Amino acid sequence: MLMKGVTLRGLEVFEALAETGSVAKAAEVTGLSQPAVSQQMRNLEAALGVDLVDHGRRPMRLTPAGRSFLQRTQAVLRQLRLAQNELTVMDLTHLSTLSLGVIDDFDNDLTPRLVTILAESMTRCRFKLITAPSHEISAEIKARRLHLAIAASSGEVMEGIVEYPLVRDPYILVCAKGAAEAAGGVEPLMRSLPILRYDRAQLIGRQIEAHLARQKLEFAERFEIGAHLSLMTLVARGMGWAITTPLGYMRAGRYHDQMEAHQVPFKPFSRTISLFAGTDWADRVPRDVARTTRMLVGDMVIGPALAQLPWLEGELRVMEN
Repeated sequence: MLMKGVTLRGLEVFEALAETGSVAKAAEVTGLSQPAVSQQMRNLEAALGVDLVDHGRRPMRLTPAGRSFLQRTQAVLRQLRLAQNELTVMDLTHLSTLSLGVIDDFDNDLTPRLVTILAESMTRCRFKLITAPSHEISAEIKARRLHLAIAASSGEVMEGIVEYPLVRDPYILVCAKGAAEAAGGVEPLMRSLPILRYDRAQLIGRQIEAHLARQKLEFAERFEIGAHLSLMTLVARGMGWAITTPLGYMRAGRYHDQMEAHQVPFKPFSRTISLFAGTDWADRVPRDVARTTRMLVGDMVIGPALAQLPWLEGELRVMEN
């Protein structure tokens, strides 16, 4: 039982206030009046016996207690929203067939959970799932061999295809644990060890190489690896450093005790993971699948990633369409 004074509405107000730093903006997000927002915060802080925000600063900032409580609050609200989403929006009983392609970055946990939700909603549907790199998934949806696809966006406008952005996934640098400190920093590390490149046939490889070229950064041609986990293995063993994303980093969880992640020491860049659907599909089905996927990503990927890499706060995030 929650202690008296701690309410779901109060938690939602606190989350909104933490994100916006403003009572007025929190009121817009929650649909409450500004006095109601202030009252909800007073009630929550009184119930907990601590100040969660510094009320004397503009924009408002969280206290140490507030930062700690926010992580728990967000986890609770994600679970409640996901449960509500599973119960209310995934009505796919009318479908007779559905083919879905999902980027292999989600192989570990998210794809099985998404497939389970879909299967429970499609009682009379013939269902096909493929997992592959983004460039292969994109080719399949473009050729109309898939109904829905979840993949990294190339930025290309595809005729007859609607894009629903899901996740902003910033690029980061990864190396063996302790390697950056031993080299005297990230930039000296980049000069002393070779870059471990993704296969340029893959979209992620092309995006990274294009950005390095724009920054006029050149590195010796030595390693070009197609398999993500093989590339992460070489990183963990100190064979070089690589540029990947938080989704890729989290997928290599078995190596986390041998790896470390850093911000890139040049102009930051990111990729967008989106859901793609043909325009001949009714809008409701893609939107429902996109909404469920955003919930799952927030709970199963972004939350754990930010716990390990808190400096990604605000950069790694769910994108609302």
